[in-house]
Amino acid sequence: MIDLVGTIAIDGPAGAGKSTIARILAKKLGYKYIDSGAIYRAITLLAIEQGIEAEDEIGLSRIANNINIEFLPPDQNGINRVILNKVDVTDKLRGGIIDKNVSRIARVKGVRDALLIIQRRLAEDNNIVMDGRDIGSRVLPDAELKLYITASIEERAQRRFTELKEKDVDVDYEDIKSEIYKRDKLDKERKISPLVKAEDAFLLDTTDMSINEVLAKIIEIKKKVERDEDVSL
Repeated sequence: MIDLVGTIAIDGPAGAGKSTIARILAKKLGYKYIDSGAIYRAITLLAIEQGIEAEDEIGLSRIANNINIEFLPPDQNGINRVILNKVDVTDKLRGGIIDKNVSRIARVKGVRDALLIIQRRLAEDNNIVMDGRDIGSRVLPDAELKLYITASIEERAQRRFTELKEKDVDVDYEDIKSEIYKRDKLDKERKISPLVKAEDAFLLDTTDMSINEVLAKIIEIKKKVERDEDVSL
């Protein structure tokens, strides 16, 4: 049993803003941020580089069981650098080819089992914020605070569209919306650790909320949980 003092587990669908919220929340609380999605993206990157197909469960499980991954503290730009097998791969983990393949690779049982061990090891530091798809429901079921952050598919598509446009990436809103819809379907329907809201997780729909409003609400929930008070959303 892991002693999960100060551990906050955040789950939710693609584009809901959970990674942004988790990163800022961790900084605000003085906690360490662990982006579990980046671990799956790192496996996806390795698979693509090594020519391993999403259907090759043996090959994917092999690389998942033989990776070394680290999360460095935020750099001067507030970005948590991801070190995979001693190489900084942060800038390679976001993009079309990774986005299109990560859910397929994340469905593989051998990959999820291997990464479960890695995620729990990373959580042993205590005072961490970890976000993903099954953190509260499977990875850290005893987390001190669990949150499920979501938003409408239109809002999530718009956020992703704006983010990519700001990076001068040529994208189409409808294409992004379609990809998010497909990602949701894959994440929710996979047999191994599907995307679900843990029974004791607090649901936050951020469709009409600013980042500051979401952060304020989470801090409010955290304080009430610590005081064992009733939390009304």
